[in-house]
Amino acid sequence: MPGRNLLYFLHEGLVNVVRHGFMSFAAVGTTAACLLIMGTFSLLAVNADSILHRLETENEILAYVDESYTDEDTLALKAELEKIPDVLRADFISKEEAVVDFAAQYPEEELFQSLDPEILRDRYSIHIVNIERISQISEAIRSLPGIVKVNAYEDVAGGFVTLRNITSLVSLVLIALLFVVSVFITANTIKLTTLDRRDEIAIMRMVGATNAFIRWPFVVEGAFLGGLSALVAYALQTLIYNSIANGVTRNDLLKLLRIVPYENLSRIVLTGFLLSGLLIGVGGSLSAIRKYLEV
Repeated sequence: MPGRNLLYFLHEGLVNVVRHGFMSFAAVGTTAACLLIMGTFSLLAVNADSILHRLETENEILAYVDESYTDEDTLALKAELEKIPDVLRADFISKEEAVVDFAAQYPEEELFQSLDPEILRDRYSIHIVNIERISQISEAIRSLPGIVKVNAYEDVAGGFVTLRNITSLVSLVLIALLFVVSVFITANTIKLTTLDRRDEIAIMRMVGATNAFIRWPFVVEGAFLGGLSALVAYALQTLIYNSIANGVTRNDLLKLLRIVPYENLSRIVLTGFLLSGLLIGVGGSLSAIRKYLEV
C-alpha cells in the first residue's frame, strides 16, 4: 500500500532525526554554515556583476576634440567614434554646454559660475557596452585624428572587473568544496543511524525487503536535515544581507555601490538553499546506506 509505506518512511525518517538529536543538530548547524558561506560569496559575485553592469551603462569616456577643428569636422567625429567596436553611442558636448554642466555640478564654486567657454574644448561623452574592454576602446579613441585627450577611469573599471572575476572564481571553488564537506558530514551523521539499525536492516533483507524499502527512511531523514539546514541558512542570510545593505546605505562613501535589493534575490536564494540542502541531505543518506545494501 503506497500510502501506508509513505507514512512509514516519514515516521521512521523523523524518528531517526530525533533519536540522534545531537548529531542531527551538528549536521544541521554545519550544513547551514556551509550553505551560508556559499550563499554569501554567491551574493557578493552577483553584486559585483551588477556594479559592473551599471558601470557599463553609466560610465562614460570623455574624448576632447582638437580646438583647431571646425564645427563640421568636430561633428563628423561622431560617426567615427561610433564605428569603434563596443561603443554604444557618442554624445557631442559643446564648450558652452560644458560650462553649463560645470556650473550645475559646482553651484557653490564661484569660479565655475563665470567660466569663459573658450578655455574649454568641445568633447564627446562616449558610452560603451563592455567595460572589460575599456582600455582597448580608449586606445582606439586616442588613435582617431582630431582627438587630443581621453579621460577614462580605466583603473576603477579594471578593479571592478578583477573583483568580479576573483569573486566568481572563489565562489565556484568554495561552493564545490563546501558541498562535498556538507555531504560528508550528513553521511557520517546518518551512518550512526545505520549502525544502530544494522541488525534490523539485515533481518529486513533476509525476509525479502527491497533495497528501496530499506533506503527510503534514510532518504527522508537526510532530506529533512538538508531542508532544515536550508531554512536556517536562509534566515541567517536574510539577516546578514539586510544588515550589510543598510550599513552601506547609511555610509555616504559607500552609497555608490548600490547593493542589489534583497527582495530581488530572496526567492532565488531560498530556492537555491532548499535545492542544495535537499541534494546534500539525500546525497549523504545514499552514501551512508550504500554499503549496508550490498549483497
